[in-house]
Amino acid sequence: MSKPRISLLWFAGTLAFSVLSMMVPLPAPLQPFKPYWPALFLLYWSLESGERVTLGLAFVVGLCADLLDGVLLGEQAMRLCALVFIALRFRSRLRFFPMWQQTLAVLALLLNDRVLLLIVRTFAGESLPPANWWISPFIGAALWPFLFLLMDDLRMRLRIQ
Repeated sequence: MSKPRISLLWFAGTLAFSVLSMMVPLPAPLQPFKPYWPALFLLYWSLESGERVTLGLAFVVGLCADLLDGVLLGEQAMRLCALVFIALRFRSRLRFFPMWQQTLAVLALLLNDRVLLLIVRTFAGESLPPANWWISPFIGAALWPFLFLLMDDLRMRLRIQ
């Protein structure tokens, strides 16, 4: 198999994995600790391969996540588009931050995602979520260095650009 084909399969495979891992059921007490995997993987790819990740791709991944998760159609698509837009806008700065600063930036992006979700769900007529609903962005930010280093290591082992 050629390198561009392997690269494309790796890229698409990680995004598919992220959407499917979002579907893994957890017991109710652990549900607030579940990170938003599509956001983390799209953030990684937007930082490492900005030319591949576009707002259209974020929208399609979000629509797939909406369809699989059974939430309001377009909810995750809008959130992922906003996340990718900000990440691509500040890509040149974020890529060269030390890992601790990058983790704080990812935390800010994930908190922004939660605020957008809160706004959408409030307009949809849902009640305010409990306080433990805000734990997920912190879990995602704590996982960011490990995810980033793991993905970078696998990308280098496969020699993918």
